[in-house]
Amino acid sequence: MLPTPSHAARAGLAAAGLAVLGGALTLNRNLVGVFYDDGVYAGLGWALGHGLGYVHPNLPGTPAAVHFPPLYPLLLAPLFGSFPVAVAALAGKVLNVGLAAAGAGLIAWHATRRELLGPDAPRWLAAVVVAAASLAVPVLTVLTALLSEPLFGLLLAAAIVSADDLPAGSGVPSRGAVLAGVAAAAALLARSIGVAAGVGIVVFLVVVRRVEAKTALLTALPVVLAALGWGWWTLSHRAGIDPAIAASYGTYGDVIRQAGLSALATRSLDLPRPLAVLTLGWVPSVPVYYLLAVPALVVGVYGLIVLASRSASGATLVAYLAILAVWPVRADRFLWAVLPWIALAWGAGALALWRHARLRLPIVVLATALTLGYSVYEARGFAGRWWAVSGQRISANFTELLPWVETLPADAVLATDADPLVSLYTGRRTVPLYVYGYRGAGDAAVSPSEQLAFFERAGVTHVLLGGPGESAAQLDALLGATPGRLKLVHRWPGQRLAFEMTREH
Repeated sequence: MLPTPSHAARAGLAAAGLAVLGGALTLNRNLVGVFYDDGVYAGLGWALGHGLGYVHPNLPGTPAAVHFPPLYPLLLAPLFGSFPVAVAALAGKVLNVGLAAAGAGLIAWHATRRELLGPDAPRWLAAVVVAAASLAVPVLTVLTALLSEPLFGLLLAAAIVSADDLPAGSGVPSRGAVLAGVAAAAALLARSIGVAAGVGIVVFLVVVRRVEAKTALLTALPVVLAALGWGWWTLSHRAGIDPAIAASYGTYGDVIRQAGLSALATRSLDLPRPLAVLTLGWVPSVPVYYLLAVPALVVGVYGLIVLASRSASGATLVAYLAILAVWPVRADRFLWAVLPWIALAWGAGALALWRHARLRLPIVVLATALTLGYSVYEARGFAGRWWAVSGQRISANFTELLPWVETLPADAVLATDADPLVSLYTGRRTVPLYVYGYRGAGDAAVSPSEQLAFFERAGVTHVLLGGPGESAAQLDALLGATPGRLKLVHRWPGQRLAFEMTREH
């Protein structure tokens, strides 16, 4: 029997309610910028809220922003324009919890009413799958900071729902087609990888629903316009970003040019890793691990095929994962943004294979192993509040360092770890201390001479090392290559150091 509207509504409300409860656990007063990207987003929102435009307020010369699309900073702008940073940050985190809950509810509602898991699936199963994915510890970790994933996830869900609701064949209402395209375009302007939604939705409508060319064009048009508009902005303003920091502040075109196609094989093989950590981390034996992991991957791939025949989410996920396969950045955070859809795809594949009597026992064993592994991971994560560990540690560290930064002259330029964070709380201009570029599937620090040349172009007057790590190793190399250029002026416990730049003799 088909699920009634009330069944779907209850599923959506249940998933949203659980997501709210999980999200409430993540609320905190940590400094903004503990995960770097959240500091960039907050800085952009602050600049927009104070009428400076879409610029990086921390960088010398306040160049235009070309790395992140503007929709999430625009959402933050009223908060940072009206309230102190600490208040705006907390309000933004509350907003993110609401966005994440709305996204989870929308996905569960849609998966239930459209039977994305299959007509034989229990009515409650879609809500359980979506809620479980929404409560994954890595997803909750994202909610501890001002990151764009909750907004992106909601817009992506809206685009998929709008596309799935369009009827097959001719006579599709133009308004519905445009609405699906606008939602996909908004997802693109929240995160550039949202282009996958535009591609996936159009492919679904053309190949599966066989709509008229006019309908496909109306759906694609908003996405194309959004991509062209954002592309024009980045090309027009990319020259304002120093090439030395193009990997962190430049366009995605800069990232692709640096990495090249050599990232393809490594990232393709790395894609399943984050999901295996969630579900198979408990397996003590390598042979047993692969005995479970390979069939699980096969079921997931088959699930994508099954889902692609039922919903635009299938083709969208395929396009999304294809982009991640060639992207030189680790896929973890990107996967958490679509984890409910990935879980639904796996469930759809498993239930479709369940129809074959000879496969039922293997499917039961596999599903039990993955569910057990995920439950153990979640139980340990909730017991240890894993989502809070990194953010609290980084926030406490910089809370101790910021008072020294505030003693610097107002026109000081600081090369530092967490440069957006330091600038947001002290008003000083900052640039990254760790200067790197992409080399194939990873990143590599630049040479000491290149790092020093960048510091001189940026007018760096002081250097702040926040602790051990990649920037510490690079700073050691700089100190060895340029004796006398950096004068130690302050020291904290734990390899935290402050230097003053001296003029070249």
